[in-house]
Formats: sequence, structure tokens, C-alpha cells
Amino acid sequence: MPLTRDILSAELPPGVPADYLWTMNFGPQHPATHTTLRLKLTLEGERVVDAVPDIGYLHSGFEKLGEHLDYNQYVTVTDRMNYVSAISNNVGWHLAVEKLLGIETPPRCQYLRVIVSELARVADHLVCNAAVGLDTGAFTFFVYAFNPREWYYDILEGLCGARFTNSYTRVGGVTHDASPKVIQLIRDFLRRLPKAVDDMERLLDRNRIFVERTQGIGVLSREEAINRSVSGPIARASGVTRDLRKDEPYLAYPDFDFQVCCARAGDCYARYLVRMAEIRESLKILHQAIENLPPGPVGVGIDQRIALPAKGQVYTTIEGLISHFELSMSNRGLEVPCEEVYVATESPSGELGFYVVGDGTSRAYRARCRPPSLIHFALFPHLIRGHTLSDVVAVLGSLNIIAGELDR
Repeated sequence: MPLTRDILSAELPPGVPADYLWTMNFGPQHPATHTTLRLKLTLEGERVVDAVPDIGYLHSGFEKLGEHLDYNQYVTVTDRMNYVSAISNNVGWHLAVEKLLGIETPPRCQYLRVIVSELARVADHLVCNAAVGLDTGAFTFFVYAFNPREWYYDILEGLCGARFTNSYTRVGGVTHDASPKVIQLIRDFLRRLPKAVDDMERLLDRNRIFVERTQGIGVLSREEAINRSVSGPIARASGVTRDLRKDEPYLAYPDFDFQVCCARAGDCYARYLVRMAEIRESLKILHQAIENLPPGPVGVGIDQRIALPAKGQVYTTIEGLISHFELSMSNRGLEVPCEEVYVATESPSGELGFYVVGDGTSRAYRARCRPPSLIHFALFPHLIRGHTLSDVVAVLGSLNIIAGELDR
């Protein structure tokens, strides 16, 4: 039964008799929870008194897997954390491993990683805002947002042969260089997307129903955002001007001119606006990166016995075959120091951090992930208390919770 009397699970508001409190399970079957989230809501009529998030519906044990897969194999697991922008997880994981090994990747590799990270940011924001629009009744907006998402997948397919789970990076490099065809696909994407974003903003920015359902809903103050470790667009929508691409630069981000998009209202509408603005800033970065893409290799090369050689080298040269054999053998592989590192990147949802402990073998002794969705889902009860049941979908959608990141 979805509704049951539960007078012991919530603290009663002043003047509310115990008989008037009910408990309702919101999800995982509800369409707005995408069959992967569950909220235990305590209601006084239509008013939400309390909420308890429940995770575990997409359990994969991804941290334990880090102790059994080597540093290149584990990239397939990072694909399945935030599967909406999987390739940005690939970049974050191997940046942490390369810091542990003391590797500096070539300029072209860094630019390619920036390009795929910003493409992933655009796709992630499109999906998030599309889902918020759909959950609040704006079906046409949802369709307008999902069309450009297919263009993004076409680029990834041309780049590495995979559309959804890409496994694009390797220790010391990437799997494939960008061909002239892929570069042209990116240029076409940059030419077509601004019009699509204009159409989306005209549909929703001043839509009366959408504005009334999101403005003043789920307000998060700047102080609360800092105290609760919020990051990414949610923090910036509350006035926290922090972006790791600017504050703790990595890859080639210091080479690019872009703005950190912020708002002050801290509500669902502000979070929508920040994500739309960040799409345009990502386009600026992509323009600069693709037109100034440096020549050179996309990996550190096989001489160091660190990066896996390209398939062409493995199949046609004895050096490539030997290098691949050495790196793939369980009793050889990478020479990893017995040290620990933490590296954080600005993923589309916020700060994505990887804590890696090396023990001298080709596998991590500990692979810990700091996913933004886990932090932000814990924020939900604070944002929803006092709102009505119909506000749950707006607040939940604005947080952009990806269930693959939630469970350990």
C-alpha cells in the first residue's frame, strides 16, 4: 500500500494532531524517479513534513571493483556511475591515476579531454533540464532538448566507436585521436546547437506554468550550500562562485576564456537558468579548443611502458605487442608507488573526486569515489520540507540525481 498511517516516523508540526500524518512511498515506480530512486515522504495532507531518501536500487559495488580491476580496466566501471555524461568520469578517474604515477599527458591529449568533458557537460545539462521540463508538464521542451543530445552521441560514435558507455581514456592518454571527420562533426554541433538552445529558452524561460512551479521552490541559501558541501550548478545557483576549472585548474582549462555562471535565488528556477547559461559557456570553450587543437601524440607513448599502445601498433609492430603484453600481465603491469592521491574535477553535476591508494601492484589498494549525486540527494529533505507534494518532482529534477553514483 503506497499510503499508510505512520505517526512515529516524523516529528509533528506544532498544532498538528498525530492522526493527520501519513507516510507515502514516492518511487521507485514513479516516472520522475526513473525506477532507481525512492523517497519516504511524511505528509500532512498535501504538505511534506519530512522526507527520507532511500538508495541502493542501482547497486553495482563500484568501489570494491576498484580493488580487483587494473587501472585501465576500471574505466568501464566509471562509465556506469554518471551514465548521462560517462566520458567525464573517464577523464576524472585517469587524472587521479596519472597523478599517482606522476604522468604529464601531451597537449593534444589534454585538449581532447577538455573537448569531450565539455561535450558531456552540454549533454548532461540538456538531459537534466529536459527532465525537469517533462516532470513539470513541458513535453515539447523535452523533445527540443533531446534532439541535440543525439548529435552529441554521433560525435562520440565517430570518436571512439561507442555512443553511451565510452571507456575513452587510458592511463597516459586516450584510445583514439580525433579524425578530421570528428572535428567536422564537432564544428557542425557548435553551429547547430545555439539555435536549439535559443528555441529551448523561448519555450521555457517565461512559461508561466514552469516559472510558477519552480520559482521560490526548493530554495537553498548560500550559507547552507557551503555547509552541506554542495557543488556544481546547484551551489552556483545559490551564489557560491566556485568552479574547479577556474579555482583549481586542470588539463588545459587555463588556456580558455569562459565565465563562471552564477545566480543568487537558489531555487529550482535558478538552477535551470545556471545550467542553460553553462551550456553557452561550454560552447565557447569548445570553439576555442577545436580551433586551437595542438598537433602531436595523444598519449605518452609505448617507450615508458605506461600507456597501452594503439591497436594498430599491437597488430603491426613487435614493440607494441610486447608493450601490451607487459602491461596486461598480472605479475608485471604498471609500477605504482605506495602512495595515495585525491583528484577532483568539475563534472556536470558538481565536484567529482577520486581517492586512489597504490600498493605497488597494477591494481588499486583502495578506489574511493566522491560523487556529487550522493551529496545532493542527502540535501533533498532540507529543500522539500514545507512544500507540497506536487513540488517533489521539481525539486528532485533540479538536483539532477543520477542513481549510478549513489550506492557503493
